[in-house]
Amino acid sequence: MAVATPEQYAAMIDRAKEQAFAFPAINVSSSQTLHAVLQGLTEAGSDGILQVSTGGADYFAGHTTKNRIGGAIAFAKYAEEVAKGYPVTVALHTDHCPKENLEGFLMPLIEASEERVREGGVAYFQSHMWDGSAISLKENLEIASQLLPRMKAIDSILEVEIGVVGGEEDGVSHEINDKLYTTLDDAAAMVDALGLGEQGRYMTALTFGNVHGVYKPGKVELRPSLLKEIQDGLQAKYGTGDKPLDLVFHGGSGSSAEEIAEAVRNGVIKMNIDTDTQYAFTRGALHEMFTGYEGLLKIEGEVGNKKQYDPRAWGKKAEASMAARVVEAAQQLGSAGNSITA
Repeated sequence: MAVATPEQYAAMIDRAKEQAFAFPAINVSSSQTLHAVLQGLTEAGSDGILQVSTGGADYFAGHTTKNRIGGAIAFAKYAEEVAKGYPVTVALHTDHCPKENLEGFLMPLIEASEERVREGGVAYFQSHMWDGSAISLKENLEIASQLLPRMKAIDSILEVEIGVVGGEEDGVSHEINDKLYTTLDDAAAMVDALGLGEQGRYMTALTFGNVHGVYKPGKVELRPSLLKEIQDGLQAKYGTGDKPLDLVFHGGSGSSAEEIAEAVRNGVIKMNIDTDTQYAFTRGALHEMFTGYEGLLKIEGEVGNKKQYDPRAWGKKAEASMAARVVEAAQQLGSAGNSITA
């Protein structure tokens, strides 16, 4: 199929919300991890979201260079071309962008898309995340209010974070404490500032105990019921329909199937997955290294086996391992078998 048009992306989100499932949103940082996600989505019969962080964009550009914007655009252009070979539809998204990276990441990408749209094309990314979780809610929403009309003008969707996700991802770090729970007042302030779609469509990462990275059971307390409380509270306050917000689940590694299912029932339509797929990719590569090291290495004067140490050989195993984790995510989130191409 291909990268989603703005109309297709909106339809994907609407369909997920109506049918109570969510899309896996997988961070990628190379052509191999990108293909692993496309492979996994294809095997699951699921559409999905490919996303790149500031660190991922750095890596796409080459880890010895400083060309983050070029890396992000290279990711988008590459995905646009290779996605045509897979029978699923994907959207492209940029992940966490805190205030200190606005001018060096998000703003230049929006400007590049604005220029592309003026030339008759489409935006490089179907959605962008602005992460204002490290600053005051007032300033967070002021910046979001400035970004939203620009996003609307290029037919892209803004993602905002209202609350704090604990742990660390690409330099964005927060403590694990009681700030990990968004309040209804916080969400209402967001609606007052951004509207409910009339100013431009946006997705919201409300926090309900989420933590980036890996954590053992009992480390934090997830409260997915909080999402329903906030959705119900906004519905009553503003006279909307059921579940007025399009919600995003961050920091889901280690969450139980029950917690994920409850979050999806309460309006989550996008779940970010990075840590688990990183591990799956590396685990697949390590299996080949540990079980085939005699062929992979030139030991005691031997020449090794070129067919084994060819990066394409063990790379395929790494991709297949990551793809299997993507399939698991799609099945868990209910997007498996729900591709709009089906």
